[in-house]
Amino acid sequence: MEKKKTMVKDIDRTIYDIKDKVHPSYEVKEGLTPEIVEEISKTKNDPKWMHDFRLKSLEIYNNLKVPDWGPSLDGLNMNDIVTYIRPDTPMRGNWAQVPDDIKNTFERLGIPEAERKSLAGVGAQYDSEVVYHNVREEVRRQGVVYTDMESAIRDPQYGSMVRDHFMKLVPPTDHKFAALHGAVWSGGSFVYVPPHVKVEIPLQSYFRLNAPGAGQFEHTLIILGEGADLHFIEGCSAPKYNVANLHAGCVELYVAKNAHLRYSTIENWSKNMYNLNTKRALVEEGGNMEWVSGSFGSHVSYLYPMSILNGENSRMEFTGITFAGKGQNLDTGAKVVHAAPHTYSDISTKSISKDGGTCTYRSSVVILPQAYGCKSSVNCESLMLDDRSRSDTIPVMDIQNDDVDVGHEAKIGRISDDAIFYLMSRGMSEEDARAMIVTGFAEPIAKELPVEYAVEMNNLIKLEMEGAIG
Repeated sequence: MEKKKTMVKDIDRTIYDIKDKVHPSYEVKEGLTPEIVEEISKTKNDPKWMHDFRLKSLEIYNNLKVPDWGPSLDGLNMNDIVTYIRPDTPMRGNWAQVPDDIKNTFERLGIPEAERKSLAGVGAQYDSEVVYHNVREEVRRQGVVYTDMESAIRDPQYGSMVRDHFMKLVPPTDHKFAALHGAVWSGGSFVYVPPHVKVEIPLQSYFRLNAPGAGQFEHTLIILGEGADLHFIEGCSAPKYNVANLHAGCVELYVAKNAHLRYSTIENWSKNMYNLNTKRALVEEGGNMEWVSGSFGSHVSYLYPMSILNGENSRMEFTGITFAGKGQNLDTGAKVVHAAPHTYSDISTKSISKDGGTCTYRSSVVILPQAYGCKSSVNCESLMLDDRSRSDTIPVMDIQNDDVDVGHEAKIGRISDDAIFYLMSRGMSEEDARAMIVTGFAEPIAKELPVEYAVEMNNLIKLEMEGAIG
């Protein structure tokens, strides 16, 4: 594919400027051609099935159109996106061995301090590669596998499990950016929790996209055995540049009979980011899938975690908050398919828009003919902080039998002048009064997070209120 020459030169220059400052050597692959995909596959030492999968995904990508139903993606030109950037360091299991420049970046974000305090294991990805991965010995002794995706694919014991599950929930034919992911994915995490094993403290992966004009395409695959229990935390961030960045990761979650998975996400992308992530869970009989999501930053987001309730008495809960400021158009929500009887779903979302930002809540509840006796509740609340901002609610419900209990409630409002006046009469400034009201609005989501991440979320809200996030 032809590049815009001047733009590529600018990106090249910026990348190599960053390279000189950050680390002595980067491996950089730009564009999206069969040759680039072949190179990525060779670099990854892919087995043949993955090599062929990548090329087939590229073929699908070239035959699919860009989605046209959400926010505009006109500012995203795939010819200008660098699809692979590898820091010149292997993955480390010892934090002290990570190069100082990369280590300093993560330490400013609280990694690995959080690991020492409250995590059972941590993976840290920098641009296209996982640079650090570690798990506590007591968790490893339980038979829990937590490693990077590339290692899992090549593992003689778990490689076949990865092959059986990889992009089966989110096939490349799902949409154009799923196909893109299938072609150029890199990094991410693989987790397997054996039957009846309960991981008492969370695992976490943190993704840092540090290069301008780059894409990040990590893949997360989590498989829980029958009766297993896990809390997995995902953190994301990137600095701001004056060119578009792209995040098109993929998350696939398999929750077996009577298993429980909580998947928590705090996304703090910069406001030049196009966040086109796809997340999907398959929940079997008696299983429980919980999503907790905080979306901050990015120029445009398409983000709708989906649960397929495939077994009787399975359930899902989604709790999320989105904050859109100046120049942001965040299209978020959740999807659920009730495919079995007596399944339950509860979707609760909050959005905040400020300084002309746009929040769109988009949900889909599908109850299939065989899924009788189901219950689904959808609640979305929106808070607009000025008359320049916008909030839209687009719920879709496809109910294919009569023996169900389904409800939807939506509220859109503004901060009450009376509430501001009351707090100011108690000695608060107007700015602090508004921040307190917004924090209170977000509190139901914050309480679902571990305390360190609740504090981080509240700090992000405060910075958004101050207009300090770029």
